[in-house]
Amino acid sequence: MSNSKIQIVSQSQKSMIMPPKRYKVVLLNDDYTTMDFVIAILMDVFHLPHTQAIAIMLMVHESGSGICGVFQKDIAETKCNQVLSRSEAAGFPLQCLVEEA
Repeated sequence: MSNSKIQIVSQSQKSMIMPPKRYKVVLLNDDYTTMDFVIAILMDVFHLPHTQAIAIMLMVHESGSGICGVFQKDIAETKCNQVLSRSEAAGFPLQCLVEEA
C-alpha cells in the first residue's frame, strides 16, 4: 500500500517538471564598433565559426540587431556580460541584451 503512494507522488512530480525557459542574446548595431571586433566577439564568446560570425555581424549591421544564440537564462546573461565587458575594455560602445525567446 505504501508503494502505490510513492508511485503516485513520483508520477505527479514528473508531470510538474518544465523545461527551462530559453533566452536569446541580441547584439545591437552602433556607428563606432568595428566589424572585425564584432566578428571576434561572436567567435570568442559564442564559439561560432568564422562564416557564421560574419553572417550575424552583417545582420546586425544591416538590420540594427542580430541574435547571437539562444540559451538558458544564466548562460545568456553571462555571455551578454562578457560582451559588455570586452567591448568596454576595448573602448567600443557595443551593446547587447537578453530577451526571452
